[in-house]
Amino acid sequence: MSGYLDTLLFGIYPYVALAVLVVGSIVRYDREPYTWRSGSSQILRRGQLIAGSVLFHVGVLIVFFGHLVGLLTPIQVFEALGIGHGFKQVMAIVVGGIAGAAALVGASLLAHRRLFDPRVRAQSSFSDNLVIVILWLQLALGLLTIPVSVGHLDGAEMVKLMAWAQGIFTFAPAAASHVTGVHPIFKLHLFLGLTIFVMFPFTRLVHMLSVPIRYLWRPGYQVVRSRPASRRTAGRRGSTPIG
Repeated sequence: MSGYLDTLLFGIYPYVALAVLVVGSIVRYDREPYTWRSGSSQILRRGQLIAGSVLFHVGVLIVFFGHLVGLLTPIQVFEALGIGHGFKQVMAIVVGGIAGAAALVGASLLAHRRLFDPRVRAQSSFSDNLVIVILWLQLALGLLTIPVSVGHLDGAEMVKLMAWAQGIFTFAPAAASHVTGVHPIFKLHLFLGLTIFVMFPFTRLVHMLSVPIRYLWRPGYQVVRSRPASRRTAGRRGSTPIG
C-alpha cells in the first residue's frame, strides 16, 4: 500500500501538478489578463506590508533558486566540481535555514496583516487568505526538515531527493522509488510544494511570472511629449458634450 501511495503522490501527481501549472497559467493569461496581478493592499496599511514583503520575497527567492539549483543540477556536475554531498547538505541547512527563517517571519507579518486587520481582511478573497496560509505552512515544513537533515550530514537524503526531482523531469518510470524511504517530513514538504503548483494559475501567485525584467534595459528617462496647441484647444471651440 505504501509503495502504491508513493507512486501516486510522487510518480503521477507531479505530472498532474506541472500540467495544471503550465496549461492553467496560459489559459488564465489568455482569458483573464486583467486578473493577472498581485492585488496589492498597500494603500490600506503600508508599514507592516513593506517589512513583511521584503523579508518574505527575499527569503523565498533564495529558497526557490536554492531548491532549483540543488535539486535539478545533475549529481555528476557537483562531483566534477569537487563539491561533496556533505558540504552541499551543510550549505543547504545554513543558507536555506537563514533564508527560510526570514521568509517565515515575513509570511507571519503578511498573514497577521491579512487575517487580523479588519480593512485588509474585508478586501481579501478566500484564495488570498488560503495562499498566505499555505505558503506559511510550506516554509514551516521546510524549516522542520533541518533537524532531520542534521542527522544526515553525509547528504544521503539530499541525493535521494535530487534523484527523484531529476527522474521526474527526465520521465524516469521509477522516479517515485527514490523517495520511498525518506523521512515523512520531506514527503509532506514535497506534496505541499506540488499542491502549490496546482493552486498557482488560480490565485494571485501568477504575478510571479510578471517580473518586469525589461526595466533592466529600458532607457533611464521617459520621453514625454506635449500635445500640439491645435489639439489642446480643439475641445474648447464650442463643442457640446453629448448626454
